[in-house]
Amino acid sequence: MPKTAAVVLAFAALFLCSVPMSAQFNGLLPSGNVYGGVSYAQLTNVTNQQSYKGWNASFEALPFVRFPHVGLVVEGSGLYRRGETEYDIAGGPRLSGNMGKWRPFIHGMAGLRRLTSSGLTYRPLLIDVGGGADYKLWFKNFSWRLQGDYMHSHYASAYQNDYRASTGIVWRF
Repeated sequence: MPKTAAVVLAFAALFLCSVPMSAQFNGLLPSGNVYGGVSYAQLTNVTNQQSYKGWNASFEALPFVRFPHVGLVVEGSGLYRRGETEYDIAGGPRLSGNMGKWRPFIHGMAGLRRLTSSGLTYRPLLIDVGGGADYKLWFKNFSWRLQGDYMHSHYASAYQNDYRASTGIVWRF
């Protein structure tokens, strides 16, 4: 595991463990959700725009009783193409609302990207802005998610402006 990924995972674990158990039992962490799905992306490899397929997953906590529409999200993805792999991990705030069976949301996150291409590995910072909607299914606590993201990074003396569409299942707790 690269050093930067280990540092991010250690920071996330420390953050999650720093919330006192009494806060969880007093209702300060009332709910959240876990998402897993598939992704299709248009990524720029220095100057060429290429299509990638892969996976996307996230964990969202809704820790504020007074602000039930504000959540904190950690998201990871893996995108693959012949001879190239990309892994992203990002975190930040998410704003959401409830409209009948729909739960639209927007988020802004920052994190790290790890791109391996032709034996070279790049590890630039990543900015991810996006949104989507969850549609409540007939199964208790399950929803179907449609999500779109704009991802921006800078490596190999060029800016990368990438797009990702994802869909999958959400379990709310």
